[in-house]
Amino acid sequence: MAEKLAKSLINMMGGLLSLSFGKQLIVFIISMLPILELRGGLIAASLLGLPPIESYLIAILGNIIPVPFILLLMNKMLKAMEKSRFKIFNKIHSFLHKKIMKNKDSIEKYGFWGLVLFVGIPLPGTGAWTGSIIAAFLEMDRKKAFFAILLGMLMASIIMMIISFGLIKSIV
Repeated sequence: MAEKLAKSLINMMGGLLSLSFGKQLIVFIISMLPILELRGGLIAASLLGLPPIESYLIAILGNIIPVPFILLLMNKMLKAMEKSRFKIFNKIHSFLHKKIMKNKDSIEKYGFWGLVLFVGIPLPGTGAWTGSIIAAFLEMDRKKAFFAILLGMLMASIIMMIISFGLIKSIV
């Protein structure tokens, strides 16, 4: 699924390929997006034929940029969504709240290392965005949460590098 989505995004952003750094910009943008994050960015980088180390650095940079903003602003946004008169925001709040509550116990139980593992194991629904939202909701220390998310991202990126530049490269 992530590979199909990455291919679709590459096609949508095809105009950027005319820039001298277009491939890198596509990887950076995909890495910033929720859901795909650096996982999708590294798959896109592999599909675009970028070198692994360059891809790794771009994906990490793209994925880490939203984290401080999420940690600082998410609680305010969640409260505003909950109280909003618009049903769509209430639904988004409800979805996020369910997601947070589903993972709350394991992250609270293991704290810092629970957050590292949650972000670091590249499964659907985990990653820097979700980890940041959960950390903000649980009111974890922002510096510790940021460092835990960064460690988790480094862990996930190594796993995804092996998959993207190993398995996918050999198949494609």
